[in-house]
Amino acid sequence: MAPKFGTSGLRGLVTELTEGLVKDYTRAFLTACDHGESLYVGRDLRPSSPEIATWVMQAAEAHGVQVIDCGALPTPALALASLGGRAGAVMVTGSHIPADRNGLKFYVTTGEISKEDETRINAHLGGAALDQSAPARQSHDALADYLARYVDGFGAGALRGMRIGVYQHSSVARDAMVEVVTALGGDAVPLARSETFIPVDTEALDPDTRAMLAGWCSEHGLNAVISTDGDADRPMMADASGRVVPGDVLGALTSLSLGAEVICTPVSSNTMIAQMPEFKQITLTRIGSPYVIAAMEAALQADPATKVVGYEANGGFLLGFDNGKLGPLMTRDCLLPILAPLAMALRFGVTLEQLVDTLPPRFTAADRIQGIETEVSKTFIAKLSSDASERAAFFAASEAALDETDGLRVTFEGGEVVHLRPSGNAPEFRCYAEADSADRAADLVTTYLAKLKAELG
Repeated sequence: MAPKFGTSGLRGLVTELTEGLVKDYTRAFLTACDHGESLYVGRDLRPSSPEIATWVMQAAEAHGVQVIDCGALPTPALALASLGGRAGAVMVTGSHIPADRNGLKFYVTTGEISKEDETRINAHLGGAALDQSAPARQSHDALADYLARYVDGFGAGALRGMRIGVYQHSSVARDAMVEVVTALGGDAVPLARSETFIPVDTEALDPDTRAMLAGWCSEHGLNAVISTDGDADRPMMADASGRVVPGDVLGALTSLSLGAEVICTPVSSNTMIAQMPEFKQITLTRIGSPYVIAAMEAALQADPATKVVGYEANGGFLLGFDNGKLGPLMTRDCLLPILAPLAMALRFGVTLEQLVDTLPPRFTAADRIQGIETEVSKTFIAKLSSDASERAAFFAASEAALDETDGLRVTFEGGEVVHLRPSGNAPEFRCYAEADSADRAADLVTTYLAKLKAELG
């Protein structure tokens, strides 16, 4: 399948992300979208990323655009730099998917591209290659500014006395996490650095990874373990027992910490926030940061002073207002939803686990089947959506409500939820579940993934 836009950027097999295709998309973006007078370019640590980044920069310079090479850095660090420079940006990354795939994330002068921008980019593909002169290429240490944002925003003692394991793997933020924990007064313990790319999906950690996290907590006496996906726009965190704190729980805690009043989040996120009086308005969207950003922008248009945030079930957090210490950054970020709950726990004198347990008792789980093509997933979901008898046979439970905002989300009598959806980034069929206990939510995911495997072979 040829590379195409998913929930957040262009994705495809490395073998299909040819020089011609990458340069064509870069030209189309520069022609169709507002990029200011320059283009910031960054990349993750996949083996294919340096070459693809070079093609992006060459295409931009041939287009007469000055290139600012930011090297390997987290996606939110690149976004922060391009927003500050009122320029466009391209991040070369496949995020959490395997190294045989890669992609491009595009940013206009105001932030992430919208779905309308994607349409315009696709419409400009195939345009003639240009051969214009451009100003000399520059380098920029965007990572330093990104880290300073959080060191200044939280203060030097925000993590004082906390012993934090840093699961480094091949995250592009692996050294940045160590640096920021140390700068905030914590004791950072680097763990499992890898020179081979590891596709860590923070939303679907396998049992071996979970056991590894618990083992580290015991062995090193940790207060928490932190990590990210490949391009560091999604957080991962486990408490002192090694229990993983889901991304939408990190999102709720971070929202509380910041004093947010309005939350924009996909329909797949934990519904506990509806029981929390601190939040005056909750808008549920389709899955993908462009939809979350659109909802945040609508809230800000209605009231520019509104304290709005967004987050996804994977934990990527978007800040839409200035809380006095941190300015807005409306792109998925990993550091804010890691640092805010840890600092909050220390400030309240409780463990991370105790802090999580103060939230309403509602639990989510998620996992996926890999190797299922998107059209196969869509066909199966369409069958269930259109036929109540098919749903009754598949789910074998009494249906109370049906939500087709994004995929098929079924609420059963008793309040349990199962949500089926094709991945927008890879050939994967995802299953989300929600229940009144963590074990029950996990059981629902296991049960329905097994049913999907049986149905789809």
